[in-house]
Amino acid sequence: MVQSVSAAQEVRIGAAHFPPYTIRPEQGADTGVLPQLAEALNALQGDYHFVLVPTSIPRRFRDFEDGRTDMAIFENPDWGWKDIAHVNVDMGLEDAEVFVAQKKPDRSEAYFADLKGKRLALFSGYHYEFAQFNADPKYLAETYNATLTYSHDSNLLMVLRGRADIALVTRSYLFDYLNRNPGTAKELLISERVDQVYHHYALLRPKSPISGEAFSQLLERLRNKGELLKIFQPYRIEVMPTANAVNRHL
Repeated sequence: MVQSVSAAQEVRIGAAHFPPYTIRPEQGADTGVLPQLAEALNALQGDYHFVLVPTSIPRRFRDFEDGRTDMAIFENPDWGWKDIAHVNVDMGLEDAEVFVAQKKPDRSEAYFADLKGKRLALFSGYHYEFAQFNADPKYLAETYNATLTYSHDSNLLMVLRGRADIALVTRSYLFDYLNRNPGTAKELLISERVDQVYHHYALLRPKSPISGEAFSQLLERLRNKGELLKIFQPYRIEVMPTANAVNRHL
């Protein structure tokens, strides 16, 4: 049997545990935003077949450089990618990192103004603006009295149980958590202060089967069909207009 020359090219997307974007991919879970996006991309066209390859937040750089993955999604070029050749595709998606504390009668927005002397609960491997994007666990523990975990749920529970004063949580995750645990909304004080706005990019290997321009065009087709809004709006991830910007860092 002669193989069709039009067979779809496989594009491997690195899937690191980063809720609600990707949830425990190493366990074969197909929940989260990334699997929904891959499914929408595959349903849209037949030239490329997008598959998820489990990785981890620390390991994702090496997997990308070694060619085990072709693409990293929901990334920022400033998160440790400066010395790695890649092509940036602006996804036109924005999320944010917010501060969360236990609600108390005498506690207001002013509580978040100064982090000194407060016990922080942080997600291990994340790059926080208040810490100058230094993700080193030792530095965060010593400088900011931080406890680092791999679970936003654990960090929020530490705040609710008085074991941490402030947790930093991705806005998308926080609203997903409140939907799953509606009774906790009245117990939490959510800051108006934002640590940083996440403007999401897709990073592609220079030899990726799909070019930055082609991937940008697929995202634009999903945006125009309303598919991006359908996937991201429930998580309070903002779908922004984009000029299809593709930049190379080679």
